[in-house]
Amino acid sequence: MKIIISGGGTGGHIYPAIAIANALKQKIEDVDILFIGAKDRMEMEKVPIAGYKIKGLWISGLQRRITFKNLLFPIKVISSLFQARKIIDNFKPDVVVGVGGYASGPTLRAATYKGIPTLIQEQNSFPGITNKMLAAKVTKICVAYDGMEKFFPKDKIILTGNPVRQNIIDITITREQAADFFGNDAAKKTVLVIGGSLGARTINETIEKMVQKFVDTDVQLIWQTGKYYFSKAQLTTSRFKKEGIKSYDFINQMDYAYAAADVIISRAGAIAISELCIVGKPVILIPSPNVAEDHQTKNAMALVNRNAAILVRDIDAEANLSENLFNLLSNNDLQKNLSTNIKEMAYLDATQKIADVVIEIANK
Repeated sequence: MKIIISGGGTGGHIYPAIAIANALKQKIEDVDILFIGAKDRMEMEKVPIAGYKIKGLWISGLQRRITFKNLLFPIKVISSLFQARKIIDNFKPDVVVGVGGYASGPTLRAATYKGIPTLIQEQNSFPGITNKMLAAKVTKICVAYDGMEKFFPKDKIILTGNPVRQNIIDITITREQAADFFGNDAAKKTVLVIGGSLGARTINETIEKMVQKFVDTDVQLIWQTGKYYFSKAQLTTSRFKKEGIKSYDFINQMDYAYAAADVIISRAGAIAISELCIVGKPVILIPSPNVAEDHQTKNAMALVNRNAAILVRDIDAEANLSENLFNLLSNNDLQKNLSTNIKEMAYLDATQKIADVVIEIANK
């Protein structure tokens, strides 16, 4: 069986795609998987590390402000459609899967034009324009939230949850092992901050101002900054390593980071939320305001409405994050309630379900 998986741009698209590919390899004895991503995006590095081939399209998103790059957008779309058709003609896939990201649109458009079975893996509670446009043509749509018939044809929707890395589902690492991994003290409270694979400016700037309070209250910090803020964060945290204040540009061993944490601060990307539901730790969500249709706030509210997370708006982070965090750290009952409620929203077998749907529509 030959399968194309397309999408990327951020870890939130790339790692679920790799998880689906790994599940397909386990289920199909003779399978050939090809990824299609966007040139110069992180999938071109991360996918080969995971052991898969990838082709890059010349495609990017529209900028929100008037810029020269937007003038190139129509040319990039046309070019990427031709590139995607050529890749599909050469590879001859049995099925094409789109996981979101710039490359996903042209690839699925080319595949549906050729009558190849296609699947969208929609991560968010509020889909983007591209997936809404593709919905009428694709074969099946795997979703993570109820009520998606508002956006997609009901007969195509399958509720699966979002794919999550297997090492997150199967965390067996103890708190002591995790603390030892980061060189911290397992007996002390620990906060994990994850702004996303590329970082999050508001979160980073707010945490930097809070570092002294972490030290004063004897609370340890594991802080993933993203590559753009890392050097600045290191200037702040390097003085306090003995106090357990650590910053990292990117944490590959997220299973250790989750195991070490008492409380987690995170953006509200769909895959981040799916992982956090499985991990089951108390969470403060700070949705990014720089996303289409404010979908991260909608993702976060799905948890907040079930008392499964605390929401701090990005615009309020500097004023309110510290108070919310340290109140939560001192309230064991609230931590327990949040933890119990978020675990109830976990989908443990989403990756396997999606792989089964991919195989089903390929065989048909």
